Amino acid sequence: MEKRKLQWHPAFGAALRITLKEEMEFLVMQEEYLLSKKPPQIDILIVKKLRDLPVKKAIGKIFRQHNIIEYKAPGDYLSINDFYKVYGYTCFYQSNTDKVKEIDPAEMTITFACSRYPREMLKHLAEVRGIHVEARDKGIYYLTGDAIPMQLLITQELTQEENFWLKNLRMDLKAGREIQNIVAKYEQNRHSKDYAAVMDLITRANWTEMEAERKMCDALKELFAEELKEENERGMERGIERGRAEGIHLAKLIFKLSAQGSSDEEIAEKCALSLEQVREILE
Repeated sequence: MEKRKLQWHPAFGAALRITLKEEMEFLVMQEEYLLSKKPPQIDILIVKKLRDLPVKKAIGKIFRQHNIIEYKAPGDYLSINDFYKVYGYTCFYQSNTDKVKEIDPAEMTITFACSRYPREMLKHLAEVRGIHVEARDKGIYYLTGDAIPMQLLITQELTQEENFWLKNLRMDLKAGREIQNIVAKYEQNRHSKDYAAVMDLITRANWTEMEAERKMCDALKELFAEELKEENERGMERGIERGRAEGIHLAKLIFKLSAQGSSDEEIAEKCALSLEQVREILE
């Protein structure tokens, strides 16, 4: 018999069905079952370039070399299923390597970040997994009792000093001093793509209050005016570039049709141009 890699898994499935044949009518067995319709995806992965260099910020003190982070947007909640999904993804991340223990399990952490305290999930973890909550700092809770170090971040409880932008990723900002403070901090870093992305989200999530504040706040009016001007300029540049690309494509098409023997009149009709425009390009 020709040597080839033996396919053990299909045979195991068959043997399992034989073994369980008397109960199979009560069972559903699916082989090579896809975990999801799209590939498993970790929200955020942070890998420390220098393993032994500690992170100074309070939210990163738990970090080791490989750190998986799950984030829930305001209005969403962290469920029991979310815990097991992220825990499973973490185990898969560790095992999905070419070498055994290429990622040291002792160098992994999990962070859950959400805006609301997940009481049901934490109750389940305490009762079923023996994992308990330990408050470490404002908005930072360690989940102890598992081999993998884990923490829970309640974003609205975090300190303003270290976590200003994380804390203000909300949908309930108020016009007045709160929004003015955010705008003032943004103005100092408005040319950063990261700051712009956060500010754009905050603005969209709090549009009514931002509009109310814009009518009263000169700084916000100026900021929005500058942003609009820059966006218009970028739009014009993109339009010019697109027009130039389309013009080159059209010119190539005209030369191609001419080389194929089409008359100037036929080319003008096919390209929706005047006869003068076609002849000007061909000249």
